Amino acid sequence: MTYQKESLDELVEQMESYLNEKKYVQARETIVDLEPVDIAFIMEALPEDTIPIVFRLLPKELAAEVFVELDTDSQESLIRGFSKAELKEVIDELYLDDAVDIIEEMPANVVKRILSIADADTRRDINNILQYPEDSTGSIMTTEYIDLKANLTVGDAFKKIRRVGQDMETINVMYVVDKDRHLLGFVTIRQLLLADEEDLIGDIMDDGLISASTMDDQEETARKFKKYDFLTMPVVDKENRLVGIVTIDDAVDVLVEETTEDIERMAAISPSYKPYLNTGIMETVKSRIPWLLLLMVSATFTGQIISSFEDQLAAVTVLNAYIPMLMDTGGNSGSQASVTVIRGISLDEISMKDLGKVIWKEMRVAVIVGIILAVCNFAKIMIVDKMIFHNPITLQVALVICITLVFTVFAAKLVGCTLPIFAKGLGFDPAVMASPFITTIVDAISLLIYFQFAKMLLSL
Repeated sequence: MTYQKESLDELVEQMESYLNEKKYVQARETIVDLEPVDIAFIMEALPEDTIPIVFRLLPKELAAEVFVELDTDSQESLIRGFSKAELKEVIDELYLDDAVDIIEEMPANVVKRILSIADADTRRDINNILQYPEDSTGSIMTTEYIDLKANLTVGDAFKKIRRVGQDMETINVMYVVDKDRHLLGFVTIRQLLLADEEDLIGDIMDDGLISASTMDDQEETARKFKKYDFLTMPVVDKENRLVGIVTIDDAVDVLVEETTEDIERMAAISPSYKPYLNTGIMETVKSRIPWLLLLMVSATFTGQIISSFEDQLAAVTVLNAYIPMLMDTGGNSGSQASVTVIRGISLDEISMKDLGKVIWKEMRVAVIVGIILAVCNFAKIMIVDKMIFHNPITLQVALVICITLVFTVFAAKLVGCTLPIFAKGLGFDPAVMASPFITTIVDAISLLIYFQFAKMLLSL
């Protein structure tokens, strides 16, 4: 049963009332039929000291599912308060990939406690996955899947599913391997249900496989889920031996994480993987101040450019009034191009080989946009600024401003579309080359263009 946020807020108040009055039976009945993610929401909205009480009210399997949905701080708090028996119950109910995710977020002493109570097989599997690089596909896979042999009958396959399926993360898709665990194909539960019990798995399996390697970037693997509408994907080693699977929920988590990271980098913030309200003040400051310092120092260049043209600005003071407009328009134009290109790179629509196509397209866009902006701006200067506000603007000054606008937009689009592609080609995150960084570069370029045209057309 799922609820809207407004209904959940009402349930939080109801739960708090039951807990205060020690009506634990009613509290349990209020949440036991909810989805795990909704129960986690309610628990985290309650006073911190009541979270362990609510958790202990839940049935064992549901408690493990809710535990996965809690934020890291709540998980750590619960683990520290668990007895060994309680902790073992939770760990035994977790799927392997969820257990690995939790361990990766916990401090060393908590990890040591978790591993100490896990059985030998679980501990070995966890350690194997933890050996893979942080952003690799191997780090998000699970080894809890069903594999079948090609010479197995459909009837025997169902017997195996009934025997081990309870502990597997999914039984919708099963992978076919040979005696050396080389991946041969896959069968779906639908294929098995529609086949005769005497049919061999090798005869009904689909051998059109798309798989991921353990060392593939997890974001690339997650994108394959979107591209091919997968629910699961097999993961193989260098010898094409099946070692695990990635499920759709983990792929979605990766895409959300990567998108959040890109958005924060595009806003000149160091990525943070905690929810906003759970991030401390100093942690937030640390994520923002390095980029702000860098951008503040880089703005020194624009200051130096303006200082070097003080005499020209003093001769025609009205030029000063249009510096913010030119810099803002240039920065916005560059940001539009960079964000569009970064999105294309993220979706695998743009690569280094497309650089020429991207530049050619953005240059044509820049010319059209620049001319439209210049014409509109010229009309605004001559009608609003000159006739209404009586600013001392000559035709030559208006031409300088408008011509500068065309060239600024052109330069901004060029910088905005090329820097992310170059960054990707050099192995950097293209999102780093987004708005703040590009705006700083374009500001300097727009000032240089402005003052050069002023010198030429106004004989300064």
